[in-house]
Amino acid sequence: MTRGRRAGRTVLPVVVGGLLFLAAWQLVVVVGGYPTYLLPGPGVVLARFVQGWSDGTIGPHAAATLQEIVLGFVVGAAAGLAAGYLLARSRLANLVLSPYLVAAQSTPILALAPLLVLWFGPGLVSQVVICALIVFFPVAVSTLVGLRSVDPRLLELGQSLRATPRQALLTLEIPAALPTIMGGIRIGVTLAVVGAVIAEWAGAERGLGVLVNIARGSLFDTPLMFATLLTIALIGVVLYGLSILVERRFVGDRDDRDDRP
Repeated sequence: MTRGRRAGRTVLPVVVGGLLFLAAWQLVVVVGGYPTYLLPGPGVVLARFVQGWSDGTIGPHAAATLQEIVLGFVVGAAAGLAAGYLLARSRLANLVLSPYLVAAQSTPILALAPLLVLWFGPGLVSQVVICALIVFFPVAVSTLVGLRSVDPRLLELGQSLRATPRQALLTLEIPAALPTIMGGIRIGVTLAVVGAVIAEWAGAERGLGVLVNIARGSLFDTPLMFATLLTIALIGVVLYGLSILVERRFVGDRDDRDDRP
């Protein structure tokens, strides 16, 4: 199957589904007779979205949130990769640390956020820490699972070729585990967006999470709230798409492999 046909089969359902959703949304607004402050129609939200970007209302907040997402993702993913490797290689570390990692993950980050803001202050550091914590676990688990699922025969082949542990890791284990690791990276990218917004709700002066509260509170500007949520969703979609491109660069296109006889 050609790339063009594959792209068409992928994009067309998304476009049709989006149009149907917008039509249903508009129908609910018209039939229900909802006022704009309660449920604005898609046209009103789009106009407020364009206005918010043109008059500088959304842009600075989006830039602040994007900074938190990128820094938090980098820190959380790096820590997750290192922890996953340690847990995969050391049985003792796995036995000792796994229960605490699961317990920490089971604690809602929204409950921890005020405490982290108290410890690190309401600035960028606490926001990056909160974002990194929510990214850490899925990346660590995917790295652990990926490394442990490497075919033992592949490792035996490396030993027979007298590969050093470093060579075996870089040339055999990581390439074999990379598809699983990239799955965790995909999840981590989307969770980074969630973590940034939660961090801003816990205490921040700028960011899309702050703008949502401003629109809901003093301004009671529901179209601006929807436009801000749309911006958050678009950032998540773009970052997820970038993670797919990175995966295809290092792992390859799975659809291409599926089309082979």
